[in-house]
Amino acid sequence: MDEIRIFAPATVANLSCGFDVLGCCLDTVGDEMLIKKNDLGEVRITKLTGQDLPLETDQNVAGVAAKSLLGELGSKQGFDIEIYKKIKAGSGIGSSAASSAGVVFAINKLVGEPFSPEQLIPFAMEGERLASGNAHADNVAPALLGGFSLVKSYDPLEVISLPSPAELRMVVLHPLIEIKTKDSRSIIKQNVSLKKAISQWGNLGAFVSALYTEDYALLGRSLQDEVVEPIRSILIPYFDDLKQVAMDKGALGFGISGSGPSVFALCKGNDIAQNVKTAINEFYKAKAIDFELHLSEINTEGIKILE
Repeated sequence: MDEIRIFAPATVANLSCGFDVLGCCLDTVGDEMLIKKNDLGEVRITKLTGQDLPLETDQNVAGVAAKSLLGELGSKQGFDIEIYKKIKAGSGIGSSAASSAGVVFAINKLVGEPFSPEQLIPFAMEGERLASGNAHADNVAPALLGGFSLVKSYDPLEVISLPSPAELRMVVLHPLIEIKTKDSRSIIKQNVSLKKAISQWGNLGAFVSALYTEDYALLGRSLQDEVVEPIRSILIPYFDDLKQVAMDKGALGFGISGSGPSVFALCKGNDIAQNVKTAINEFYKAKAIDFELHLSEINTEGIKILE
């Protein structure tokens, strides 16, 4: 196999109670990528559509992630990378993670799969390091593994795949403003009170338990953020109003997707998710802000090979 075309999915990270350690994979929005072997011994970004991003290999997250993987292999094989961006940069739904995870998944396939999906995570994290200055795994892990992922530790890296209750649906609103991850991280306080930390630990533990037991009510009660949301929400237009709209229509919970400005409503079942989506659409249409709105199941497969 000399080339491969893939779907690299969007992801929702943090999920309110799991800053930098929790994420899940979406099914209806993502990038397409075409990766081909070349005889030049170089990694090249040969085509990039949809977003104004660097073509220079060392300035593009896909190029950096690819070189990280090939460096570990000691391989001189070259690759041409085409990226068809559907996830906007700075959207908060894992644009850089899709490119980073997608390219290492594809190259791994093309060289005979020397690495497991779990072993690919550190290479994809190098793309995230370029994008945000921090090699976090809460987007790339669910993109590579599918479903929900929990980063148990970063040193050493240990990622746990969590169950995905079948009725979960995610409504994601992306106001078309850009919030850079680096900027969004810079406003977060570096110290947290013990009281808030205890609350956050309890919510994260309960969230994981709820996934295993398919306790949707507990899942909703766990989607509380004592640490990041109170600060980051001021960057997102009408955040509190949106949260109220979603909860009034039966959402289990509502929060910020990654670093924002996207927000998510986690819902049980298609009917409630559709009602939440319709209500959010009607509310935001009245505001002078362009937006995109998605409804997705949880993608339990992750990155997919396209025919």
